[in-house]
Amino acid sequence: MSRPTDDVPSGIDLDAMRARLLADRAALTGISTASLESRGPVELDHTSVGRLSRMDAIQQQAMALATERRRAESLQRIDAALARIEAGEFGWCGQCGEPVAPGRLALDPATLNCVSCAAG
Repeated sequence: MSRPTDDVPSGIDLDAMRARLLADRAALTGISTASLESRGPVELDHTSVGRLSRMDAIQQQAMALATERRRAESLQRIDAALARIEAGEFGWCGQCGEPVAPGRLALDPATLNCVSCAAG
């Protein structure tokens, strides 16, 4: 891990990675805002009678909340990747310090570890 912090592994276009991460963050934020209502309290629907309609609404709310948790985790990963770009650490494995394969970053620019370290 004696690499310079401003060194970028070969084959990685930081501008393209930053642009993709920013676009992904904007898309996730937009989806989160659009789905805000589905995560709110479940109101009793007087037009629909029965336990099942209320149970369906509660189940849909639970699924929306779980989806929002996954979305928030993705946003945290994206923000961490953007911070690594700014710090000059993007493209390097967070565990061993070796370069992360450009193909791996192309699939998921927010990834932190190389294939070896991710495999355990």
